[in-house]
Amino acid sequence: MNLLQQKIILRIKSEGPITFETFMEMALYEPELGYYTSQKTRIGRSGDFYTSSHLHPAFGMMIGKQIEEMWEVMNKPSAFQIVEMGSGAGYLCKDILEYYKGLGIGHRGLEREIAKNLQYIIVELNPEARESQKSLLSDYSGKVQWVASIKELGAVRGCFLSNELLDAFPVHVIEMDDEVEEVFVSTDNEKFTEIKGPPSTKAIADYIKEFSIKLEKGYRTEINLEIRKWLSEIDRALKEGFILTIDYGYSSAGYYSEGRDRGTLLCYHGHQVSEDPYRNVGEQDITAHVNFSSLKKWGEDLGIKTIGFCKQGAFLISLGIDEVIAEIHKNSADYAFEVARIKRLILPGTMGETHKAIIQHKGRGNPALRGFTIKNRLISLRLP
Repeated sequence: MNLLQQKIILRIKSEGPITFETFMEMALYEPELGYYTSQKTRIGRSGDFYTSSHLHPAFGMMIGKQIEEMWEVMNKPSAFQIVEMGSGAGYLCKDILEYYKGLGIGHRGLEREIAKNLQYIIVELNPEARESQKSLLSDYSGKVQWVASIKELGAVRGCFLSNELLDAFPVHVIEMDDEVEEVFVSTDNEKFTEIKGPPSTKAIADYIKEFSIKLEKGYRTEINLEIRKWLSEIDRALKEGFILTIDYGYSSAGYYSEGRDRGTLLCYHGHQVSEDPYRNVGEQDITAHVNFSSLKKWGEDLGIKTIGFCKQGAFLISLGIDEVIAEIHKNSADYAFEVARIKRLILPGTMGETHKAIIQHKGRGNPALRGFTIKNRLISLRLP
């Protein structure tokens, strides 16, 4: 039994059963002990999972291209900020900045105009991850700064960016019996057990009503209330600009469909997937898919408009990732290898299908962005 397990068990013995949300928060974010706050590195080929930015620099180039269009839509402000949350190893930041510097494939060393006006801010809670990112981004030390939370930011004009962040927000787990019950975590002989009881907060019933969720007896699923708090924090900081979120998930109708009656909770350890959050505590990632309808609805409640939503593959193709493939074909000796990696970003059955891109806008007008020229499935996020 590791120190984190001992700490959670002591809390349960002291306070009584805790919500699954509290368990997940401790497992992932307990200072110095949680999965995302300890000193161990777990992302990438040698870790537990990888993200799109690990597959190919073309992903960061396309994100950079979309953000560059946002800057143009905002009439090229002299001070423009990209705020990336959950930067991981820092590859996405590096690839975006290299694209702007003119080091991307097919850009012939021409620095982009936006590079002169850009400040890149990484929100990173983990000191170890921050030092690793600083090492990777040492060539851009004058362009990048770090903060521990959104609350440390001043007024932002630009883009809040995240890639696979929201899926790691702690979630409440509920199960339908004669009425909705919440899953709590208890302990028995130093092992974690589950018990069910009345929901810990009225916000759960409000969520079920807000998204018109119909649950049959035995149906088990998750509710992410942290997204609303996160959007409120961004809204306080963002004076004008965009929120670009990429993650895996569904519309509300898809998330809470009849066939998804065991929810979406998954755990990742050594590139192996399981559904057991009570083993390898603090040493495995725990995730739940994103209800993108909640992003749209709660953003609109704050006056933030959703302007586009589609699968990652359609998003990247709209932005011209096929042009990168053509350039690789002309100039790279490792064409087959590189293109195989890019295909995992865009094709059905890969991240191109499971991951979605959503862009929200705070400011005047309703700008049309290139990332949604092939397909915009915004209508799918509507509520009944």
